Order: sequence, then structure tokens, then C-alpha cells
Amino acid sequence: MTVELIHSFILIVCIVVSFVLPQTTLAEYNIELAALLLVIYFIARRFSFFSRRTRLFESVIFTLIVLGTVTTTGGLQSPFFFLVDFLLFALALLLEPIIPIIVTLVLMLFFLVGAEQTTFSQLLPIFSLALMTPFAMILGNEYEETKQLKKTISSQTENTFLFMSLMLKNHLKEMMGLIENFRGEHELNSLKRHITNIEHLIDMFEKQEQGGEMEQK
Repeated sequence: MTVELIHSFILIVCIVVSFVLPQTTLAEYNIELAALLLVIYFIARRFSFFSRRTRLFESVIFTLIVLGTVTTTGGLQSPFFFLVDFLLFALALLLEPIIPIIVTLVLMLFFLVGAEQTTFSQLLPIFSLALMTPFAMILGNEYEETKQLKKTISSQTENTFLFMSLMLKNHLKEMMGLIENFRGEHELNSLKRHITNIEHLIDMFEKQEQGGEMEQK
């Protein structure tokens, strides 16, 4: 199974739990449950219990809190329904860009099945999710591309610094050998040449640093 399928399955389970919750006696304790989830989230972050899967853990917590709040306070008529839009953007940033599409389709299905004798105007929030999903997906794609670009730049910078370090060490070794075996003008010219090369490497290092600062800004 791919990572996207695993994440989608876990979030679908969270959605099912959120829609089943209002049908149980636990619906009366929705605020307490949301507070409990937040406490679990902060404790897990504090002690790094899920350091390798932090993003998935955060997505599960946010999904349960947002959908649990919406479904227990009126569903489509909930005053907190707008939080679902923010949830889609959060999932696009935390997980894969395809996740908001899957979550939106599942949410639309559950809301439509659960809607009874509702007017078209009352169904508009469902269709608004479909309109927000492409924006969430675009944002997720841009975020992923930015992360990949940063990794590429970091790798190139590391390779450049490694190359420059090796070159400096070689020049210094040769200079030390020339100094130990100094005999006259030939060795002096060689020393000057190595010093010039070192100055050139230092200039390259400074330009690399300035370029990195500009990209960070």
C-alpha cells in the first residue's frame, strides 16, 4: 500500500468516527472530548511520542476535533462549519496534496446521506467544500515543491562547501611542503599561486553565503 492510501484510510476512519459520535451518548461531552484530544496532542508533542509520524498524528487530531465539533453542533447548519475549509488546507500542508480531494469526497457523501429534507441553500456548504478543494491542493503542491527546492539547495550547498574544504586543505598541504623545502624564487612563486587560489575559494564561499541569505529572504 502506498503512503497516500494508508493516510486516506486512517482519515476516513476518523471521519466515520466523527459522524457516528452524534448518534451516541458521547455527543453530550463533545467539548470535553475536544479538550482531551488537545491535551493528548500537546503531551505527545512535548515528549515526542510520535516524532516519526508527527504530521499524520496532527492530521488525525485536527480531523477529529473539527469534524467532531461540526457534527455535534448541527452538521451543515453548524456555526463552526467554516472550520472544515481550514481543515482541508491543513491536511494539504501536513500530508500529501491528494488527501484533501479524498477527504472532500467522503465528507460530501456523509453530509448528503445525513441530510434529510434540506433545501438547496442549506446544501450550499457541501458544494463549497468542492470549490475549496482545488485551492487546498494547489497550496499543498506549492508547499511540496518548496520543500524539494530547499532540499536541493541544501544538498548543493553542502557539496560546494565540501569541495571548497578539500581544495583548501590541498592548497595548505602544498604550501606547508613548500615552506619546509623552501629554496628560492620558484617556491615563492608557487606559494603566491596557492595563496591566490585560496583567496578565490574564499570569494566563492562569500558569494555562496550571500546567495543563501538572499534565497532565505
